Amino acid sequence: MLTVFDSMRDIHFWSVLARMVCAFLCGGAIGLERSYKNRPAGFRTHILICAAATIASMTGVYLYLNAKLPTDISRIGAQVVSGLGFIGGGTIIVTKNQTIKGLTTAAGLWASGIIGLAIGAGYYEGAIAATILVLITEIVFSKLGKSIKRTPEFKLALRYENKLALDQVLRYCKNRRLTITNLQVVAVNDEISAGYSAVISLRPRQTVDREALENHIRSMPEVFVVDEI
Repeated sequence: MLTVFDSMRDIHFWSVLARMVCAFLCGGAIGLERSYKNRPAGFRTHILICAAATIASMTGVYLYLNAKLPTDISRIGAQVVSGLGFIGGGTIIVTKNQTIKGLTTAAGLWASGIIGLAIGAGYYEGAIAATILVLITEIVFSKLGKSIKRTPEFKLALRYENKLALDQVLRYCKNRRLTITNLQVVAVNDEISAGYSAVISLRPRQTVDREALENHIRSMPEVFVVDEI
């Protein structure tokens, strides 16, 4: 522990003021980065969450130490942690391409709340260190993450005659190092043919020639149609 903060760990007017200012600065620093990137939860949201978590934490400390009430000092803080999950969940969306956005913002909101709890408890060192690490993660690691090459997931729609044909297709995909993330199968009986229809979601572990993949599956016996969707 840093001795410079020792005089500000008890609950009195100046320590309350210092904690609220610290919450404003820490939450604002994280929120400023989110606002710069036009994320759903920005500057004001992070400040409000960090400041509210700080006062909630201080309230628990005040009730136990100053008001001398027989209460659990961490109970209010525990409820804050649970509530942050609902707030963060509102920033997470699933796009039309079945990709998830908003996870980093949700994690940042949760981190801001936890930092606020630490400030309210007088743990300034941990709160400041956590704020710095969160900013490094969001700013530096964001650029690093974009430099990592990813192979996008794609889907194949199949029409085939019997289940053995699907087994052959799945086995071939696995041999080509394709991860099957989802599989939907329905029985069909129309004017074209009786059989089955399937939609396979595939995530390649390496670069794959999709046209060659489709042509090979199309050449398999009892497979009628193969289309990428």
